[in-house]
Amino acid sequence: MRPTTLRERPSHELPTDRSEPPPTPRRGGFRPEIVGLRAIAVLLVAIYHIWFGRVSGGVDVFLLLTGFLITGSLLRMAQPHGRVRFAAFWSRLFKRLFPPVAVVLLSVLVATYLWLPRARWRGTIEETIAAALYLENWALATKAVDYLDRTELPSPVQHIWSLSMQGQFYLVWAVLMALAAFFATRLRRDVAKVWLVLCATVFVGSLSYSVFITESNQAWAYFDFGARLWEFALGGLLAVVLPYLRLPERLRVALGWLGLLALISCGALLDVSTMFPGYVALWPVGAAILVLLAGTTGNRFGADRLLTSRPLKSLGDLSYALYLWHWPVLVVYLAVTDRSVASLHGGLAVLAVSLLLAVLTRTLLEKPVNAFTHSRSSVGWAITVVAFFLTPVLVVTALWTTRLDREQHLAASAADNVALYPGARVLVQPELADHSSSPPVRPDLANARADLPDTYEKGCHATLEQTEAMVCEHGPDNAEHSIAVVGASRSAHWYPALREVADANGWKLYNITKSSCQFSTDTPLTTDGQVYSECLEWRENLMRELTELRPDVVLTSSTRATPDQGEQTFPGFVERWRQLDELGIDVIGVRDLPRVEAEGAECLSTRTAEECTSPVSYSHAPTDPALELTGVPDNVTFIDMTPYVCPESECPPVIGNVLVYYDDAHLTATYSRTLAPLLEDEIVRATNW
Repeated sequence: MRPTTLRERPSHELPTDRSEPPPTPRRGGFRPEIVGLRAIAVLLVAIYHIWFGRVSGGVDVFLLLTGFLITGSLLRMAQPHGRVRFAAFWSRLFKRLFPPVAVVLLSVLVATYLWLPRARWRGTIEETIAAALYLENWALATKAVDYLDRTELPSPVQHIWSLSMQGQFYLVWAVLMALAAFFATRLRRDVAKVWLVLCATVFVGSLSYSVFITESNQAWAYFDFGARLWEFALGGLLAVVLPYLRLPERLRVALGWLGLLALISCGALLDVSTMFPGYVALWPVGAAILVLLAGTTGNRFGADRLLTSRPLKSLGDLSYALYLWHWPVLVVYLAVTDRSVASLHGGLAVLAVSLLLAVLTRTLLEKPVNAFTHSRSSVGWAITVVAFFLTPVLVVTALWTTRLDREQHLAASAADNVALYPGARVLVQPELADHSSSPPVRPDLANARADLPDTYEKGCHATLEQTEAMVCEHGPDNAEHSIAVVGASRSAHWYPALREVADANGWKLYNITKSSCQFSTDTPLTTDGQVYSECLEWRENLMRELTELRPDVVLTSSTRATPDQGEQTFPGFVERWRQLDELGIDVIGVRDLPRVEAEGAECLSTRTAEECTSPVSYSHAPTDPALELTGVPDNVTFIDMTPYVCPESECPPVIGNVLVYYDDAHLTATYSRTLAPLLEDEIVRATNW
């Protein structure tokens, strides 16, 4: 096979807009098998999302192709003059790519308002802003390692994380190419050779980092641009060396089919979402490389005969728009039908609607915009086009966010009305339930996930990765009594109630909590079975803080309740309480509250209160396991607040017009505050204060 240079117009993204290619490859011409490969990849992405609720590895193919084609485009720009025209390069890309994204984002906002539960509004708005600014991968990375966000359902713009990575890649790659051109000029070397060294360095560095971060924090690594950069870089390396490779036709035929089979089987054989993007991602990336090495053989038995067929060519031309549309259509379908995975006919309908929207997007938007900007190629026009489509997205999200913030403020003020919003008080004062009106639930379902203890906003609740025992202090320094709430997030949700109690009594209150980290001496495990070393370190820092602060009482969880393991205690609880006893600190062990079967706000957005009620037995033992512990020191008193959250062995989503849980495990701050007088009684009985 004679060398083939890369003169096709760049594929700047995941599946992308393409101009009409010539029917056969030629020197410096279009590679038609790439269009078919893009079609296969987007089909895999859509099929696995729709019917299997998992990922396929198809996105990794798009990242490789982007690196492959963008490198060729930048080399052609840099080689003649030894420089990169940044403004022209970036503006040409984004004026072609962003209009379809903007239309999809605006459509998602409309669909969210019409069909998605109110509980998902704020999260969708926040991610829409991130997607519009090409930062969605970082928004998702933050949520992936945030314990409180882990249970949040996927937003209809989640799939744009890969487009965000590509936007970041365009910025980084152009700068690196400019550096290569600069050094090539100074060293009087060919730009391609200097670029090869630089690209190989990036590949090795990024892959090494990817393997490390995937092993230590896969949830973050999946959306980490640095952990994915090697996939782009590998495409860039291939772009430089491929024109010089000459492989026998029979070998190319075999490589083409091997690559296709490897690509199609990847998602079926690997759990991509929990294993990528470390070295395992070499599977789909390597499969795509085999297809590119095979090229267009012209052999009637070659895989390229399939890849260059008219159906795949047509689908490849639609692949960018199809990728953009399939996910929001699927999310809306699942929300409306209350399903987690599409049925056969429902999935076919999702695919059909997505294809129709893709055709309309290409016909009515992409082609007209490209035609309009073709003769208006200045940077100024490019900025104008992007601003024209970006501005409505940012304006709509800003106005909607402002509205939700205002509603949240008004709702918080209204919730202070005990007559209308008694919350837990109604369980001991039934007369508070006697009012003629039925006020809306507080907090508003659209803002429920933001109804957290203010310790999160102040940054003194440690996240999964943090190890510092950060202390929030509240109350007078000369207080007669002091109390510290310590432990995991399900200890932290008592803070709003404790703050009310502390204010009423003039006590000093400390908050020292960390996500998913029990106040124990046992070795903690994360959900994937790996040692949670950050928790171990945080515990030691916490003990140093408690030794210095010497609060009168530590309030912490005495059990841990989960649906899969039931309610249990740990030997390390008792050992930790003994350590506090030696410091002269008393302990109030609060029984862990039951978890519920459905997220409070999410469930109540679409179902009745009765349908959202869970039995206590879903995660609780018949009796408090802490009462059966042996060797408990005398400084420990156990209390059980379960009857005030789940009365009569059932956990309703709303008590006294107040939403109890915002998710499936954590109290809303509003409901926690209504527990204050009840918690105060328990503390006074335990301490004799």
